[in-house]
Amino acid sequence: MFSSRLNWSLRPNRLSALLEEKRAAGADVLDLTESNPTRAGFAYPQAEILTALADTEALRYHPSPRGLDSAREAVAVYYRDRRTKILLENILLTASTSEAYAYLFKLLANPGDEILAPRPSYPLFEFLADLESVHIRQYPLRYDGVWHVDFDALEQAITPRTRAIVVVNPNNPTGSFLKRAELDVLDSLAAERGLAILSDEVFRDYAFADEGDRVSTLAGERQALTFSMSGLSKIAGLPQMKLGWIVASGPRSAEALEALELIADTYLSVSTPVQIALPRLLALSGGIMERIRQRTASNLARLRETMLGSAATLLRTEGGWYAVLQVGRSRSEEEWTLKLLGESNVLVQPGFFFDFESEAFLVLSLLPEPAKFAEGVSRLRSII
Repeated sequence: MFSSRLNWSLRPNRLSALLEEKRAAGADVLDLTESNPTRAGFAYPQAEILTALADTEALRYHPSPRGLDSAREAVAVYYRDRRTKILLENILLTASTSEAYAYLFKLLANPGDEILAPRPSYPLFEFLADLESVHIRQYPLRYDGVWHVDFDALEQAITPRTRAIVVVNPNNPTGSFLKRAELDVLDSLAAERGLAILSDEVFRDYAFADEGDRVSTLAGERQALTFSMSGLSKIAGLPQMKLGWIVASGPRSAEALEALELIADTYLSVSTPVQIALPRLLALSGGIMERIRQRTASNLARLRETMLGSAATLLRTEGGWYAVLQVGRSRSEEEWTLKLLGESNVLVQPGFFFDFESEAFLVLSLLPEPAKFAEGVSRLRSII
């Protein structure tokens, strides 16, 4: 009766089943996977946010497939503040980055076509691709003290049905930024093969330090057709304010935007109140962003200090909200996470959730409140 696009297993894995059992028994679980900033104890400027949403203009509906001019101008200002000039006509609003992916898959791929996505990375692409009847092929990121794109493997992954290459900049969960030399290779390769580049830049504002060779955004002059994506979820720490965007660059970008406008006009999903509020929400984002930066940097330092001299290795991260630990292969990742939760009430994620190629990696969020994080990683160290 139902579409094969939804042929996903809904059976709980062993970790989620144990977590449900623990919580049902009233256990105080230290959740080191928390990725929702609104549940991580941050102070938000509540009155200002609510005032921004109370504008009477929100009571009037003016359908605008690309998004209201005032909202898109706010996005352009966001880029100008970061020394990137973006024209208003190159911006299209979406309800989220996930919706942006859906629009772009519709734009670029026919059923059965392929999109290249990095491995390891956030476990979302295959679900989004399945819903559009396209396939994900992975290309690896390699780690030798720093993360980098394996371009030989990427090129080998390209087939006649490949339509686009996804980059996540910085990557989630590795925290690695694309480097300028890598972008030059990627841009040339995509242009030569007639492929689009989809750049997910939601964590771009969360670098742990400034390094000159990092690429913060792919928006701007490109050889290949390029789409840069971001939104309020990470920039303002407001995942409930459903607004994201696509910035199109490079050859045929005007043609692509016309087609995207037609897709967006079919759905008209971005709500008027959040569009009206966007200039103010982006103006308020600096304070929220700084609190998150301080939290993630502090927790990363605590993690580094706690793991010093242990049997675990903290992999180098350049930005984002996550950290990766490499632990011994005496247990599988699943066994490590079950032991941590079962014996110490500490929840972390196994590397295979993010398609790490080998054992054994654990992924921790850097968002939890400092005392909870410190206690969690202390227990983690004692187990490891």
